[in-house]
Amino acid sequence: MTLTTDKPSYSNIFAAVPQAVEAIQSLSTDDQLGLLWVLYENMGGLVTPAAPDATVRIKLTGGLIYEVTNLSYEEQLQFMRDLVAGVNNSLTRAYGMLSSNNKLAFWYQLAEWMRSGEVIPTPEGYQLSATATAVLNKVVALEFNQQIAVLRLIVGKMGIDPLTV
Repeated sequence: MTLTTDKPSYSNIFAAVPQAVEAIQSLSTDDQLGLLWVLYENMGGLVTPAAPDATVRIKLTGGLIYEVTNLSYEEQLQFMRDLVAGVNNSLTRAYGMLSSNNKLAFWYQLAEWMRSGEVIPTPEGYQLSATATAVLNKVVALEFNQQIAVLRLIVGKMGIDPLTV
């Protein structure tokens, strides 16, 4: 006797997260930053629960988040670009020492302060490029837990781990 069952294909579910991460990382630095901004703008209130104890985690960033707010807008933007591009400097190494949940909370706080103007805001009328919009649509189509996994992986890969250089 042979039993046949229709089993759901989980390969597409599990492949979606790394595919989304790869698509985001293939974007230009500024497109990645713009995409992060749009994701946090749309998911911000939901990111906090995904980064347990976000308020405590901001304190665990060792003052890095506050150091960033003391930079000029141009320096803040350069810091964000350096994180995405993997530039090795003291700030990206400090960021690299954070846990993935702390990095998630860090970017959440940056997005909040971008909205309030304490950190360089997104330019008025900013629009994602067509390529970044296509990637955004792929991320938005994912389930919430997958979206958080993508965010966690993206911000987790940013910065320089000083123990590996």
